[in-house]
Amino acid sequence: MAHTVLVVPVPALEGYIRGRWEHYDAAWVSRDPAFTHAHVTALAPFRPSPTADDLARVAAIARATPAFDFVLDEVRAFPDGIVHSVPSPAAPFAALTAQLWEAFPDCPPYAGEFADVVPHLTLDRLGPDVSIASVRADLAGCLPVRARAERLELHRYAERDCRVLASWSLVAVGDPVAQPGGGPGR
Repeated sequence: MAHTVLVVPVPALEGYIRGRWEHYDAAWVSRDPAFTHAHVTALAPFRPSPTADDLARVAAIARATPAFDFVLDEVRAFPDGIVHSVPSPAAPFAALTAQLWEAFPDCPPYAGEFADVVPHLTLDRLGPDVSIASVRADLAGCLPVRARAERLELHRYAERDCRVLASWSLVAVGDPVAQPGGGPGR
């Protein structure tokens, strides 16, 4: 089923994450060169067909959000078996999710399935051949990842049609922060 997701791309782990997608279901591997499979979700699911007004609201939030540095260094698993890494600090991701949810109250994170929304980058899923230890071993040469959240992207996920629909820069340090009303911030 097609759906859209607002994400912060993490290009440093793209090779590993894309490889996992290819392993599990190649029909969901994007042919769009701008698409980054490795990401921290900001809000999902988003609107199936975002309007121009929806995109303008997301753009305003991106313009008001400073870019920030983070580290991914631990491999963990949620109770449902999703193997992931939590960014440190997680607070800027949580704040971005909260702002987006406030702007789109009909789009609760993960459709309201989880009481506690934990910012994370999905790495794999526990299974007969996948454990936290095996994922750690696979990523031994990659972690820790030191990255910078510089963009917010709108991704479309559909079998044989995963692509970037829109992309917005977060505010670089030293740039004036734009306010949703239009004028520069203080």
